Amino acid sequence: MVARRKRKNVSDVVQGDKVAYGLLKSFLLPILTLLFRPKVKGLRNVPANGPVIIASNHLSFSDSIFMPLVVPRKVTFLAKSEYFTSPGPKGLLKKLAFIALGQVPVDRAGGSRSEAALLTGLSVLSKGECLGIYPEGTRSPDGRLYRGRTGVARLAFESGAPVVPVAMFNTDEIQPTGKVIPKIMRVKMIFGEPMYFQGPEKSASPEELRKATDQIMKKLQDMSGQEYVDIYASQAKEAIAEEKRRNSDKDEEE
Repeated sequence: MVARRKRKNVSDVVQGDKVAYGLLKSFLLPILTLLFRPKVKGLRNVPANGPVIIASNHLSFSDSIFMPLVVPRKVTFLAKSEYFTSPGPKGLLKKLAFIALGQVPVDRAGGSRSEAALLTGLSVLSKGECLGIYPEGTRSPDGRLYRGRTGVARLAFESGAPVVPVAMFNTDEIQPTGKVIPKIMRVKMIFGEPMYFQGPEKSASPEELRKATDQIMKKLQDMSGQEYVDIYASQAKEAIAEEKRRNSDKDEEE
């Protein structure tokens, strides 16, 4: 019963937001094209139909705006379900904004975050949709490329969908973390050739998932030119936060 209800909710969001997504895209595209002059290479590598996973490096919140705007197909991202359930007028506006940006909620209540994201992503792909994902799991804290989480490989193995790697450039300068007003400068992105992995007839081992994920991250590194760091971005953020706390405590003692 619970599983059926979850599938229905995902379907409602994915199918029901197409008008809002199309309206927002038609409104923003000419404005952002004029201001940020996107330079796009390899867009033909995105299949015109059928399930596909677009795996991108993640430098800024604006990645989720610039990249989907240039892709002819609707790109669906995954977001925390809390973003869709905040109360009041502000919560409603936030919900509408996330829906218009092509995001669907991931419910963490019934299991782990990664499992909920996997099931939601597979539901999107089973409908022949285009799923956007950031293998690093969170934005890079310093512009470097961090270790990929194996969820992207699990989605590729279990759905049979190809993975199109995308390298974003300059978005961390256009909209650094914490900044609301973007800086006007040119944005650039490169779409690589599709990467194919074993389809749903085979369950991949953890070693195979790690190997496939590392292949995707190596491709992103080659395309973006970023320095690669073999730890998770979330760990790097925790280390940076801890360093700030230590420095703050030291300043207070002095």
